[in-house]
This record gives sequence, C-alpha cells and structure tokens, in this order.
Amino acid sequence: MATLGEYIQTWKLKLNTTKTVSAVFHLNNKEAKRELKVNFNYESLPFCSEPKYLGVTLDRSLTYRRHLQSLRKELTSRVALLRRLAGSGWGAGATTLRTATLALVHSTAEYCAPVWCRSAHTRLIDPTINGALRIVTGCLRPTPADNLPILAGIQPAELRRSVTTLSLGRRAMEPGHLLHSTLTRPSSAVARRLKSRYPFVPAAQQLISLSDNNIRAAQWTDHQWNAGGQPHKTPHFNSRHRYTHPRNDPPKKSLGPATRLRTGVGRFRSCLYKWGMAFSAACECGAEAQAVDHVVL
Repeated sequence: MATLGEYIQTWKLKLNTTKTVSAVFHLNNKEAKRELKVNFNYESLPFCSEPKYLGVTLDRSLTYRRHLQSLRKELTSRVALLRRLAGSGWGAGATTLRTATLALVHSTAEYCAPVWCRSAHTRLIDPTINGALRIVTGCLRPTPADNLPILAGIQPAELRRSVTTLSLGRRAMEPGHLLHSTLTRPSSAVARRLKSRYPFVPAAQQLISLSDNNIRAAQWTDHQWNAGGQPHKTPHFNSRHRYTHPRNDPPKKSLGPATRLRTGVGRFRSCLYKWGMAFSAACECGAEAQAVDHVVL
C-alpha cells in the first residue's frame, strides 16, 4: 500500500475509497471466510470476496463460475429476443437470424474469453448458445449439438473462444504490449501459483506454436474446423456443406424442413417412436423403419 501511495502521489492521482475494494485469491478453504483489513490513508477499504474487474467477476479460486452464471442469464435474455424475432411476421430469414445471433449472442459470449474460456464451468453457457443456433437453423431439440454450427455456418463456441486466445497472444508477442514480457518468458521461469487452473500464458504459447504466423487467426480457425470434420450417420448430411450467404434469403419456414432432412431428425416414424410419440417405427408402406433415407430415397 505504501508503494501504491507513492505512485498516486507522484502522478497526482486520487484514489476513490468508496469504489476501491480489497480481495485475495487462493485455494486454502480454511481461509475462505477470512476478510482482509486494508487501510489506505487512514481509511479502511471494504472487502469483496468476488470483485468485478472490466466486467469479469473474479472469485477466490479463479474458477469464474459466478461470472459464467451471470453471463448465462444475459445470454438467455438475448436468445429470447432472437426467438421473438424468429416467431414474428417480419419475414426474418436465415441470413438475418444468423447475423443477429453473431451480434447479440456470440459477441456477448466471447467478451474477455481468453480469461475464462479454459474454466470447467464454460459448459454453463454452451446450451444457451446451442439454443440460439437451433433458432437459426430451425432444428429440433434432439438434433445433435455438433451439427448446429455446421448448419448455421458459425464456428463452434469452443473454437471461437480459442481463436480469441490466439489473437490476444499474437498481439502480446509484439514489443510494447502489456503482456509481452510475461508471454515471452520461458515457461520454466514462470511460477504457477494456482497449479490447478489453466492460465492464459501457457495456452497462448501452445496455440502460437501450433499455428502458422503467416495466416490470420480466422483462417487458422477454419482450417481447424475443417480438420475436425467427422463422417455423419446420415448420408444426406455432409459436414463440408455449410451455410453460405445465398442471393435470396430463404424464409424460415423452408429452412427448418431442409435442415431436418439433412440431419435425419424430424417428424419421421423412427424419431417419433424413439421420443415416445408413436406406437411403432414402421412406415405405412410396410417398411421396418420410416427414417429419412426411406422418405427421400
């Protein structure tokens, strides 16, 4: 505090004690409820166990659970707006819904992602993002979640969060950046105080070493997405055939049935029987199962 006081006095600054709080980050559960008593210029600073810095809520063990819980609530309200737009009579097509999802949902979900994207609690916001993708594509809820980014033409959330870490790491490699000295320091010389966490520096160093500096981060992400394609059980679904901007924006009513035919999840007897909505999976023509292959072929 004496060093901080000298800095403030040197640069003619004034510390607002009503907005300044003290906190401590550790993994000792015995000291979880201990409050620090910090004084500055004969004034006591209030203690906050979960302070918020630049919009990110920090907890004692840096799990970012409270931040992701509040982020999920914010994303839920934005997905509700997107659902009202899709259900209105304004004629919102696939391109409009896709752009609205990128602007409303993904931009909020990726704010300060390099800080918390390696947390174990990121799964709290993934179902909400998948719900937004289901609105864009018109898919039903039983549709596998790994098909949604392909149908919407939006990179998976985990991959989009990784590219934010890569972009920040590349900027930090330039001299003069605030994190340049920390990122360029050898990993053996960095003392990890919270060994059970996955900090930014090792993750950024790994991504930088695996990526090609001659290509942009967005191109690297597309390459990783293409390399991770897996064959689908439905022959009509090709993971390479992703959403492209059409000349005429297809309406929402025609987009939903098309995506259901591609994924094989729709109002087929085989699916209805699996969901408990039909007594049998057999087709009316006598086939054993009325799946998408039987309907299309």
